[in-house]
Amino acid sequence: MPSDPVHYQLISRREAIRRVSAMLGGVALVGQVAMLAGCEERTRAGSAFSGTDIAFLDEVADTILPETATPGAKAAGVGAFIAMMVADTYDEREQKVFRDGLQAMEAQCREMLGKSFMSATPAERLSLLEKLDAEQVQYMRAVEGRNGSASDAMPHYFRMVKELTLLGYFTSEIGYTQAMRYEETPGRYDPCAPYKPGDKTWAPHA
Repeated sequence: MPSDPVHYQLISRREAIRRVSAMLGGVALVGQVAMLAGCEERTRAGSAFSGTDIAFLDEVADTILPETATPGAKAAGVGAFIAMMVADTYDEREQKVFRDGLQAMEAQCREMLGKSFMSATPAERLSLLEKLDAEQVQYMRAVEGRNGSASDAMPHYFRMVKELTLLGYFTSEIGYTQAMRYEETPGRYDPCAPYKPGDKTWAPHA
């Protein structure tokens, strides 16, 4: 383990971002530069999230990654992680897109289901998020078609939500030790470890 704690943290964060980017098709995460910098203070006035906001984010994240054989995103505290990352690594424009998006999500839920997201059933929440996910895919494709790259345009807010949900969950203790197979290192190197389709992926030392 490196003796420099800052260096150690940056390596872990870099690997986490690489993995989540791969899950999302290789596109860079929003706020990635600030996430890697780690020490830069980017929190803006008014960027703090309330307990109600975090509870909402927990439920959204838990709809994306619900409890199955392993605990879901809410059990991993992903809502608080998302709030922290938006406040600390997103710039003002990105924060506005994210916050406006959460309001749009709630408004769309009321229009589609006739109730708030927090009052909706798990199946109703899933139907809404599936619709939003289809919208963000179309949006990102349109942006890429216009610019040849999505890097210069603001992403769809639901893309941000998915990115941070995956990043938060798979860097949490639950994600590392229960959703994936964790083995403390240093340990024995086995290049021929048995693997069957459906097995959990291996999580390296965090």
